[in-house]
Amino acid sequence: MVEDSTVSVTVDTCSTEEWLLNSQELVPIALTKAKEVKGFLGRWKMIVSKLEQVPSKLSDLSSHPCFSKNALCKEQLQAVSKTLREAIELAELCLKEKYEGKLRMQSDLDAMIGKLDLNLKDCSLLTKSGVLGEATLQFNVSGIIAESDIATHGNIKELLARLQIGHLESKDKALDRLHEIMKDDEKTVLAAFCRSNVAALVQLLTATSPRIRDKTVSIICSIVESGSSCENWLVSEGVLPPLIRLVESGSAFGKEKAIVSLQRLSMSEETTRAIVGHGGVRPLIELCQVGDSVSQAAAACTLKNISAVPEVRQVLAEEGVVRVMINLLNNGMLLGTKEYAAECLQNLTASNENLRRSVISENGIQSLLAFLHSPVPQESAVGALKNLVGSVSEETLVSLGVLSCLVHILKSGSLGAKQNAASIICRICSSIEMKKMLGEVGCIPLLINMLEAKANTARELAAQAIASLMILSQNRREVKKDVKSVPNLVQLLDPSPQNTAKKYAVCCLGSLSSCKKCKKLMISYGAIGYLKKLIEMEIPGAKKLLERLERGKLRSLFSRK
Repeated sequence: MVEDSTVSVTVDTCSTEEWLLNSQELVPIALTKAKEVKGFLGRWKMIVSKLEQVPSKLSDLSSHPCFSKNALCKEQLQAVSKTLREAIELAELCLKEKYEGKLRMQSDLDAMIGKLDLNLKDCSLLTKSGVLGEATLQFNVSGIIAESDIATHGNIKELLARLQIGHLESKDKALDRLHEIMKDDEKTVLAAFCRSNVAALVQLLTATSPRIRDKTVSIICSIVESGSSCENWLVSEGVLPPLIRLVESGSAFGKEKAIVSLQRLSMSEETTRAIVGHGGVRPLIELCQVGDSVSQAAAACTLKNISAVPEVRQVLAEEGVVRVMINLLNNGMLLGTKEYAAECLQNLTASNENLRRSVISENGIQSLLAFLHSPVPQESAVGALKNLVGSVSEETLVSLGVLSCLVHILKSGSLGAKQNAASIICRICSSIEMKKMLGEVGCIPLLINMLEAKANTARELAAQAIASLMILSQNRREVKKDVKSVPNLVQLLDPSPQNTAKKYAVCCLGSLSSCKKCKKLMISYGAIGYLKKLIEMEIPGAKKLLERLERGKLRSLFSRK
């Protein structure tokens, strides 16, 4: 049918068979007249070649078992008849040379070629898509879908076919109907989509009508959020460029649905690269600065997903993402937005020293610390801080309040946040002075508590941090005072392969072995048995610690005798 929103569905009482006969009668007339035209030969030869294809398409359509039962056939034949009549009229004008200028006629002939192309394509689609096997939709005399049919879900495939054929008005009505059905049964509609339907939706994203674009992107957003296999079809059919354009210049509704769609699609690394390649970074950054709360959060999440791909991080930096993320960390409308910003900064600073310097110069550490003083410090923010602490001096860390923040994280953070905090302690306690300050702010008891964590990584990091701090005598005294320190450390002598903390546990217990009370506790909790197995595994320090414990055990035995 004609791609023209001004065309209305013809109101008539003719049957489908009568419209077929009408089209078949018009073809030879149109062909005869087209071949008689002497001017514009190139264009008329193309029109003739397309007219010659019409009879076979009509034959395919009429031979289908459901030919007379489906409203789409009748509408298609009406469109073919209309195009054939227009072709005859154009031929007569050219034969009589009664047209308004050559340029105007050339334009009209080009339009005719486009209409014939569309007619041929739509006929093929109807016969090859299988849609004619579906029950026909009932239309009232005005050509509009009857209200009584809105609750009927049996004709979804036919509705989806209407997204691919016909003029914009009929596609617009199909979109409305799909929205109505999806309110009650979204799952059924989404399950009916095939690749050609998805391709049709992608094409409608570029329609001139903002209303149609908004309806289309709403359905696409539902497809993407459903997690169906259609996601791959959307990307391969070219959905990314029009979604990015909607983020740039769509309506408020269209922007929101487009960015939510991009957020989900950017979970794929390959798609993420494509978003960057299609120029998607700048509009995402702009939306972070001026969007509403939902759009801002979705844009921040999309940029976070993009930042997970190492090779595109420099592109993000060149577009100013560092400053934007730090601003979101300070002023994001939603807590989720701030979390996405922190995770984006964590990704950006994972392996690039230049980006670390950029974050530091934009006061990124201060913003992260302010965010981390929330009741539940976020793991991603601690991860970003961990990436940055090695690029600043100890004096700076102390002056910014990093040490007190670490204590807060060890007290209130999630296990992942605590792991990152322990890792930061291992990184920064390189000097005696720093070890002293970390012990004084109260890190040691909190790290000892972490030795009881279920996660191997958490226990290992805590034991490593304690081992580093115990080089200082006053920190050793702090460890000795904690009644849980020796029992927890002995448990970490477990020789199982899953226990990765055993070498640090040996180191910590070795530092405590000069204390008689601690040695007795080690022996009573079974350290000797563990150490014998660790010696076989060649764990450093295990043999020396065992000798100290056994020597103490012998002395105790002789003293009792």
